[in-house]
Amino acid sequence: MMSTRKPLPKDPLIRSLVAAQLASRRMSRRSLMTGIGAAGMLGALAACGTSGTGTSSEGLSPAEDLSEQEKQLFWANWTLYLDYDDSTRTYPSLERFQEQTGIEVTYAEDINGNETYYGTIQSQLNAGQDFGQDIVTFTDWMAARLISQGVVQELDHANIPNLQNLLPNLLDVEFDPGRQRSVTWQSGMAGIAWNKEELPDGLHSVSDLWNTPELRGRVTVLDEMRDTMGLLMLDEGVDITSFTAEDFENAIDVLAENITSGQIRQVRGNDYKEDLVSGDALAAICWSGDITQLNFEEGDRWEFVIPEAGGTLWSDNLLVPMGATHKTNAETLMNYYLDPEVAAEVAAYVNFVCPVVGAKEAMEQVDPELVDDPLIFPSDEDLQHVSVFRALEADEESEFIDLFQRTIGN
Repeated sequence: MMSTRKPLPKDPLIRSLVAAQLASRRMSRRSLMTGIGAAGMLGALAACGTSGTGTSSEGLSPAEDLSEQEKQLFWANWTLYLDYDDSTRTYPSLERFQEQTGIEVTYAEDINGNETYYGTIQSQLNAGQDFGQDIVTFTDWMAARLISQGVVQELDHANIPNLQNLLPNLLDVEFDPGRQRSVTWQSGMAGIAWNKEELPDGLHSVSDLWNTPELRGRVTVLDEMRDTMGLLMLDEGVDITSFTAEDFENAIDVLAENITSGQIRQVRGNDYKEDLVSGDALAAICWSGDITQLNFEEGDRWEFVIPEAGGTLWSDNLLVPMGATHKTNAETLMNYYLDPEVAAEVAAYVNFVCPVVGAKEAMEQVDPELVDDPLIFPSDEDLQHVSVFRALEADEESEFIDLFQRTIGN
């Protein structure tokens, strides 16, 4: 069943720019990518989490599962991250899930950033208490933290037979071997975007954000450390799969300089889109699918590209907190969204990289124009132009996040 809300067709400039950039790149810098292909790269992406930070919450027991007597579920997700119908103000795929299962879902677009949302739930999460969400959606590195801390429940794979539909190398990842405690939701890429009307000549690199006079005070960057710092280091010629502390500090200096000078307007979470819509920001370090959504909602005003030096690649994951009281209902929902036809419908709306085998074929019925879209189903060549931020040890994680947060004023 097709959502009544479809994004605009992709601008062909995206494909031509990607092709030109791929041709000009030094392939030796991306030795990690050689020969592993799309599924392999997504597996590498999911493996690159963190060794975990903070105190392990040993001895926590899962809350009693009330799913049988309480047909309800509470899910915290990011904004613009599920198919939505403006005319009915509903999420079509979620409406069908509720009709088919009888499970009433309270869906909340509560997550604006991994660290910011984690900060709001940390105390209850670490105590194993129910904080009102049965599913939380976190990026790999934060998912790795929660798993290492022992604050999420082990999943019953008997309730998730469609787990086998995950791309093969996403089924067994470093931070969660065998997917015992997490399920991939979507994957995506970070790059740069700009207002096409205000900047008709476009941008090609992260450096263009700093060196374009018209952008003074009109640039917003993400408060997700791995994406913003990853793009800054890539722009400096650094391989983010093997960077050093010195590489990170050099990129921090660039970030600090452009914040201090006023070139950067704000460092924001998922709400950076508000600055683009209002016109307060004309360019951004941003996530791929968001720009497609904005172009649909606000007119085709922005262009997204992977910078010439490369972009970042990441995945978000569904997890059940230890205090959640509707685990079986959560597993039922996870299984539903791993169905290729449902996954294709979601992908047609969110326009992030789809991690489900068979979704590309199912997309033929949902929206044939998107079958060959590299932002949803990237080819091996497309994936040679994005990198995964390397895994961090616990002390590095703490040091780098602290330095980044102090630099952006948090």
